[in-house]
Amino acid sequence: MADSHAVDLSAPTRDLVRMMRTPPEGAERLPESVCWQVFLELKRRGEPDATPNFLGGIRSLHRRRTIGASSLPVVDADPDEHRLATDPYLGELWRSYKRCLCANRTGPAAQILREVEQQLQAS
Repeated sequence: MADSHAVDLSAPTRDLVRMMRTPPEGAERLPESVCWQVFLELKRRGEPDATPNFLGGIRSLHRRRTIGASSLPVVDADPDEHRLATDPYLGELWRSYKRCLCANRTGPAAQILREVEQQLQAS
């Protein structure tokens, strides 16, 4: 891949699921972005557990951000990734969620995360 921060979406499904459960840290990329891109790829592949795995991974990262237990990145390296979603509303929710994370506003981000969950369950 040309971009050193990009996710290798050609990896086997098993590896992508593992990456979504424990996204790579230490990069400049938001680990939530890794989860998002992997989630979209797994949905494209028809993986039945893509949504629950995505929500579980995002909730775990959100809890870590809330308690401040780790130094997760807060700079969005890919501000246009929300456009990858086939559902424009879901994409806009994701964009809003990342904006809150980058501004260290975990309270509003939690509300948006609940809306993301509702949107995913409705689709």
